Amino acid sequence: MKIIAANKQANYNYSISNKIEAGIVLTGSEVKSLRINTGSIRGSYIIEQKGELWLSNCFIKKYQNSTDNNYNPSRNRKLLLTKKEYNKISGFIKQGGFTMIPLTLYFSDKGFAKLSCGIAKGKKKIDKRESIKQRDWNIKKERMLKNK
Repeated sequence: MKIIAANKQANYNYSISNKIEAGIVLTGSEVKSLRINTGSIRGSYIIEQKGELWLSNCFIKKYQNSTDNNYNPSRNRKLLLTKKEYNKISGFIKQGGFTMIPLTLYFSDKGFAKLSCGIAKGKKKIDKRESIKQRDWNIKKERMLKNK
C-alpha cells in the first residue's frame, strides 16, 4: 500500500466512527500523475448527487507528458462503492450530524487507486481542546515511563 496523500486535519476536526474504502474513477494521465505523488486531498470533501458519491475539490496535478489541453485539476471524481455501502453511508448522513470525509488516498497492492473515507461527526472547540490535552498527557506519560 503506497500512500499518496493524507488528510492530517481530519482526526483533529472530526470524530471518526466508521472507515470505508472506495475506488475512484480516474483518467490514465491522472493515474500517472498520482504515481509520482502529485495529489492532495487537503480541503476536499464528498458530495452526493443523484444516488452517487463524488469526491470534490481533490487536486491532482496535470501529468507532464499529457496531451489533454483543457484539463481541470480539481474536477469532481466519482467514488466506486457497492449499493450496500452506499445505503449504509446515506443512512448515517440522513440520520443527522454525520458527514463523509476523505482520509487517505493510496494505491492498493493490486495497483488500484483507492480512497479511505470516514463517516464522521464534527468536533466542537471544547472537544478539540480535550483531544489536545489527552495527546499531551500521553506524550508526558510515555516520557515518564521511558525515564524510569
